[in-house]
Amino acid sequence: MKRDVRILLLGEPKVGKTSLIMSLVGEEFPEQVPPRAEEITIPADVTPEKVPTHIVDYSESEQTDEVLQQEIVKANVVCVVYDVTQEESIDKIRTKWIPLVNGGAEKGSNRVPIILVGNKSDLRCGSSMESILPIMNQFSEIETCVECSAKNLKNISELFYYAQKAVLHPTAPLYDPEDKQLRPMCVRALSRIFTISDQDNDRILSDNELNCFQKLCFGNPLAPQALEDVKTVVWKNTSDGVQDNGLTLNGFLFLNTLFIQRGRHETTWTILRKFGYDDTLELTDDYLHPQLHVPVGCSTELNHLGFQFLQRLFEKYDEDKDSALSHAELKNLFSVFPNMPLGADAHTAVPVNEEGFITLHGYMCHWALTTYLDIHRCLEFLAYLGYPVIAEQESQTAAVTVTREKATDLEKRQTQRTVFLCNVIGPHSAGKTAFLQNFLGHTLSEPRSHSGALSYYAINTVQVNNQEKFLILYEVDVDTEFLKVSGTACDVACLMYDVSDPTSFSYCASVYKQHYMDSSIPCVVVASKADLPEQRQQHGISPSEFCYKHGLPPPFTFSCTGFHPSSTSIYSKLAWAAMFPHLNGADMSSTSFWLRVTLGAAVVTVLGFSIYRALIRQK
Repeated sequence: MKRDVRILLLGEPKVGKTSLIMSLVGEEFPEQVPPRAEEITIPADVTPEKVPTHIVDYSESEQTDEVLQQEIVKANVVCVVYDVTQEESIDKIRTKWIPLVNGGAEKGSNRVPIILVGNKSDLRCGSSMESILPIMNQFSEIETCVECSAKNLKNISELFYYAQKAVLHPTAPLYDPEDKQLRPMCVRALSRIFTISDQDNDRILSDNELNCFQKLCFGNPLAPQALEDVKTVVWKNTSDGVQDNGLTLNGFLFLNTLFIQRGRHETTWTILRKFGYDDTLELTDDYLHPQLHVPVGCSTELNHLGFQFLQRLFEKYDEDKDSALSHAELKNLFSVFPNMPLGADAHTAVPVNEEGFITLHGYMCHWALTTYLDIHRCLEFLAYLGYPVIAEQESQTAAVTVTREKATDLEKRQTQRTVFLCNVIGPHSAGKTAFLQNFLGHTLSEPRSHSGALSYYAINTVQVNNQEKFLILYEVDVDTEFLKVSGTACDVACLMYDVSDPTSFSYCASVYKQHYMDSSIPCVVVASKADLPEQRQQHGISPSEFCYKHGLPPPFTFSCTGFHPSSTSIYSKLAWAAMFPHLNGADMSSTSFWLRVTLGAAVVTVLGFSIYRALIRQK
C-alpha cells in the first residue's frame, strides 16, 4: 500500500476547484477565493485511510502547460472538476481533460485513476449523471463520479475519500470494466488465497473455514445469519458457487467480483494485502523475504512451529492417507507457487517409498535440507504456502531457529543443533553416489519412478545419543581442483577412496592436507567397495598409517552390496563426529569411542546418557 496520496484537481476556470479545497480545509465556504490554493498536506491521523494526503490545485491562468504535465506525472489520482450547470465544462472532460491526463498512457492498469467531481450542485435541480454516464462508460480509468457543493459543504469530504480510495484500493488491477470480470492476475491471487484457506483440501470453504478466513482478514467472524446471506447471494447468482453448503472457488471469485462492482473494492484489497500482495498483485518482497540475520558460523533450522505447520500441510494434501505424497498430490501442494519449486532430482535426495513417492519422513527431510542450505528460499516457500497468515505470525521467521556459532559449540563441547552437513569427497568412481543413495535405502541398480539425474545431496535422520538428528551428505564435485575454500565448509568431512584402485587414496590425502589438516572440522576416512579385492595404495604410507599419523580414526569400510555390516553404521559415526567435533583426533580414533558408536540401538540409548554426563563433567 502507498504511504501517501497525492491528489491533483483539474478543470475549466471558475468550476470551483479552489473553493472545494478551501471548503474542505476551513469547513466553511470561503468569502474570498484566490486564483489558486497552495499545496495542502492533510495529516494521516485525520484521513479515513490513515495516510498523509497532499492536495494540489491547478490554475490555467497562473501555471504553464509544462508545470501541468509535471503535476500530472506526480499525481496518484486526478479529480476532474466540472460545473453541473454548464454543459460545456462537462464536454471538456471528454475532449480535453482525460486525454490530457492519460493521452500518452497505454490502455490498462498503468493509467492514472480519475474521479469526476460535479461542483455547484446547489445551483441545479436534479443530477448531471445523465450527461456523465456515457463518459464514464467510455473511459475505464474513471473510478467514480461525485456531485458536491463547495458552498453547502455537500459531499466535500466524500470526494476526497473516494480520491484516496482510488489510490489505495485501485480498481484497475482487479477488474476489467469492459469485460465486467476479474483480471487474470486477480483470479490467480484469489485462487491461491482460496487454496490456502481450504484447510481440509475438499475444494470448498465450509462455514468454519469461512469464519477462520473472515477472522484472519477482518478480525471478527461472520454472524450465522450473515454467513447464510452471503451463500444465498452467491447461490442465486451462480450455478456452481455453492456446493455442499460451502463456497466453491467460483463462488469465492464471484463474491469478490460483486464487492468490486458495488464499489467495495477495499474489501478485496484487504484480503489480498493480508496474504502478501502489492498493488501490482505480486507478493511483496517484505512478505517473501523478511529480515533474518544469520551470523557467520551459525546455521538455520526449522523449529517445532515450522515442523507442525508443515506436517499439517502434508496431512492436508495426502488425500489417500498413505503417508506419502504422490506426484499429483505433490503438485497440488505446490499449486500455490508460481511454478513447481522441486527439481527433477528432488526425489533422489530424500527417503521415498517403493513407488518413488516422498514419505512424511522424506518430506520433513526435504524441508530440513532446504532450511539448512538456503534459508532465503525456505522463507520464500513458507510465504507462498501462507505460513504468516495461517500460523498468525508476523512473518515466517517465527518457524526458523538460528543456531549459535559453531565456535561456541566447540568451546562448550556441546551443541543444540539438529542438522549437520557432511562433505563426501573422493576421486572419480570412488563410490560417493552409491554411498549417498545407500543412506536413503536405495541402490543404484533399482528402477526409479522419476526421471533426471541423481541429486548431489542426500538427507536422512540418524540416532545420536538417543536423539534424532538430520545428516546431510553432499557429494563434492571432484572436477573442482582440490576444492575451493568456500566449498570445504561443513560439520564433518568424509574422505572416500576405492580400495580396489591403487591410486585412489592419494586424492583424499591431498585434500586433507590442503583443507582440513589445520581446521577444526572432523574428518572420517572411508574405504569403499570393501567387497572387492583390496589393492595396495600407491601413496607414501598406507591409509591406516596416514590416519594414525594425523590423529584420525582408522578407515571405515563400506560396501553398497551390504556385505559388510559396518556399512550402515558409518552414517551414525559421521553424525557423531559432527556433533562432537572436539573429539576429533586421539579421542575420536580410540577403539573404545567407536565401540560405543557401533553398539546396537538399545545399548546406545543407555550409553548415550553416560557419555553425555561424562562430557558435562569434562567442562
